[in-house]
Amino acid sequence: MDRNVNFRRIVKLVRVVEENPRVKTFWFRDALCSKAKPGQFVMVWIIGVDEIPLSLSTIGDICSITVAKVGDATETMHKLKPGDSVGVRGPYGNGFKIVKGRVAVVAGGVGLATLLPLLERLKECGCRTEAFLGFRSKHDIFQLAKVERAVKPDGAVMVATDDGSIGFKGLVSELFEKHLRKSRPSYDVVYTCGPPAMIRRVYELCETWGLKIQASLEAYMKCGIGICGSCCIGPYRVCRDGPVFSASQLRKMPELGLYKRGPDGAKLPI
Repeated sequence: MDRNVNFRRIVKLVRVVEENPRVKTFWFRDALCSKAKPGQFVMVWIIGVDEIPLSLSTIGDICSITVAKVGDATETMHKLKPGDSVGVRGPYGNGFKIVKGRVAVVAGGVGLATLLPLLERLKECGCRTEAFLGFRSKHDIFQLAKVERAVKPDGAVMVATDDGSIGFKGLVSELFEKHLRKSRPSYDVVYTCGPPAMIRRVYELCETWGLKIQASLEAYMKCGIGICGSCCIGPYRVCRDGPVFSASQLRKMPELGLYKRGPDGAKLPI
């Protein structure tokens, strides 16, 4: 790992896009981030407020992070405009391993952002990808056209909304299960990112159907480099051992989808 990733760089935002009322994408230039692997994350310093972990949603000459408004730090970030600055450290973590063949990508909400660079890489590798996307409603959908470009013409995109305003009515994990039962596909791997309860259910389905899985987990982090222990789950640190985990590792996380750690390290029910 390049030691320079641990030094905070101040970057200027070159573009800000409102994806939906609660999600924005922030674009910036950074040489180290441009070399990141799909699934890696950066520690983003919202100056004067807090530093938070965010996955890269675009990797290239211009990189991006896609941010849902969920707390004080993200609330402040949503007020930033092109020309404003943030600090970045990283990229950190292991990222996804590319498996060629027929693959499934299961995304819940803003977890889709983490999977966007992966979808592009899978296309480059000639994979046949079937994407299952879950949102609360049609108003929460973002980057659908980008996903469709990445998976077509050989793959497919299936959408679930909690309220049934578009696509399948119900959870994306339910849509995925319905597809497994109906089509009995032989996926070489299932990639997933989203709410912990969704990831737990997708993992359980993969165990039942004998499918390999790579799951990107989110966790509260203070340092991002394995020192503070605030992101521990089972025997692992999400920042150093993950954020992407295999089935053999997920089996050692009985609390997955049931508990999370708060700022003081205490386990809190989800």
